[in-house]
Amino acid sequence: MRAGLGMVLCGAVALGPAAPAAAQGALNLTCSVQVEWCQAAATNFTRDTGIRVNMTQRGSGEALAAIRAEAQNPRTDVWFGGTGDPHLAAAEENLTQAYESPNSAALQPWAQAQWQQSGGRAIGIYAGAIGFGINTELLARKGITPPACWADLTEARFAGEIQVANPASSGTAYVVIATLVQLMGEDEAFGYLRRLHANVNSYARSGTGPIKAVARGETGLSISFVHDAVTERNAGFPVAWATPCEGTGYEIGSMSIIRGARNLAQARRFYDWALTAPAQRLGFEAGGQLQTPSNRDAPLPPGAPDLTKIRLIDYDFARYGRSAERRRLIERWEREVGARPR
Repeated sequence: MRAGLGMVLCGAVALGPAAPAAAQGALNLTCSVQVEWCQAAATNFTRDTGIRVNMTQRGSGEALAAIRAEAQNPRTDVWFGGTGDPHLAAAEENLTQAYESPNSAALQPWAQAQWQQSGGRAIGIYAGAIGFGINTELLARKGITPPACWADLTEARFAGEIQVANPASSGTAYVVIATLVQLMGEDEAFGYLRRLHANVNSYARSGTGPIKAVARGETGLSISFVHDAVTERNAGFPVAWATPCEGTGYEIGSMSIIRGARNLAQARRFYDWALTAPAQRLGFEAGGQLQTPSNRDAPLPPGAPDLTKIRLIDYDFARYGRSAERRRLIERWEREVGARPR
């Protein structure tokens, strides 16, 4: 990979002493990964430290909106997970605060780059690539050949077969837009998105909504992170995945401490804990999640997509993580694409 580039039983991972630690205060956690992973992180962190966790699970777009709304009276101490672009936007807007963990030296270069780029306000905890989720049984029954490229998705054979998330609420969907803009140029990308719109049956609120719809047989295709497609396949659903031939973008799932956090000492302790290899194995061990961990000592989960074998674009996190750029592109999508009849 380029340098630029969930509930479990408490005893399942040896992160610390078997008995719960003495009470050490509380932590307010906003979590933007799958709920099983969120629950596992809260459960295991409390077990290891004695710090009680009040956890709220939100998609990354909704999390950023809530953090903005609560800026004068923050209700969150740590924001864990979700695509990196909104974390970078939060850093730019001074909604988060800088922190250097002693555990950051154990991270992959792309995770450390996220920290440097954000002025120390966000750090990479996992990575994953955008691609296509495919219900193989549904497409076979309809006699539809699965897509191999971005260009395929606008063809008539996929009319009403595609589901993607709404970029106003989903960081995943924003990564899709930013990827297409970088691949095609902005005007051509929005022309593509308008043509794609005719084949879209629904825009989900969350980034994982479309791939779950693929798994349930509600739609033939999704534009999703490919590790989520593997998770559904491993759960026994007829799901395959592909990455587009032209190249694709990727996320650096991130973590940030909120400016004005009420429980700063506990927030820093969670931040340090979440960067350890045992904590980063929880995503796979708790809910079969298959992102690439940022800690170099955390192994790639079995069956996870190998990002070194995917054609990744040189994603410009600095530009597309800017608050103004994110807002501008989402507003253009709402105006030119989301408001159009199908």
